[in-house]
Amino acid sequence: MAGIKSLEELQKIRAKAQQGMDLRKAGDEEYIKLMVGMATCGIAAGARDTFNTLLEEIEKRNIKNVYLVQVGCMGYCHDEPTVQVNKPGEPPVLYGNINKEKAIEIIDKHVEKGELLQDLIISKSFDRA
Repeated sequence: MAGIKSLEELQKIRAKAQQGMDLRKAGDEEYIKLMVGMATCGIAAGARDTFNTLLEEIEKRNIKNVYLVQVGCMGYCHDEPTVQVNKPGEPPVLYGNINKEKAIEIIDKHVEKGELLQDLIISKSFDRA
């Protein structure tokens, strides 16, 4: 890796890193929350690639109302990698066997268009508590 040559270059690197951290912040009720199961079973099944793909798509599409978090085991080890989508006012939806292509589809269809990906759903909670 080449060294940083100016304060301006360092500030650009910091701004880009901060933008990535903002996508992962915990928080606000008006945000869509994407949770990726990153326990040992998830990581072994490819959850790191799924997480990175989601992060890249959110950044590439400049989606501001979504934040992305890593979580531990969600109890669906047989369907890893798993991604749960929590949209305000809607029941959480858990998707299973999410590879890079399916991660992009979640962003495109569920997050941006509000469409459920029925063939990928492994759990949908109807309890809004």
